[in-house]
Amino acid sequence: MKRTTEFVLGLIGGIFGFFGAMFALAFGGIDAAFSDSGTSEITGLGWAAMLFSILAIVASVIVKKKAKLGGILLLVSAVGGIISISMFFILPAVLIIIAGCMGVFRKEPVVNNTTA
Repeated sequence: MKRTTEFVLGLIGGIFGFFGAMFALAFGGIDAAFSDSGTSEITGLGWAAMLFSILAIVASVIVKKKAKLGGILLLVSAVGGIISISMFFILPAVLIIIAGCMGVFRKEPVVNNTTA
């Protein structure tokens, strides 16, 4: 079965998540520059979101061959992204969760090839 919808939604969500992670890393750099400690928690969370975005992109490729595995990886990446940087990962998480649920729950159509 073609899983083009899951692939496209996961890919778009992963790319948007990547941009959200870059935005968080930029904010973390600004925060680290102006703080006394010289480090920022936002930077670490931005890197975590970057990893979850990469996982979402990889899972969107996997979902074309193994739908259940790809769907589970998409759901894990969405939840991890929300936990890491919730304010920058809302739209990507929604797209990735939809793709993950479709990958896990959508059934293959039954093809009946019998001829009378």
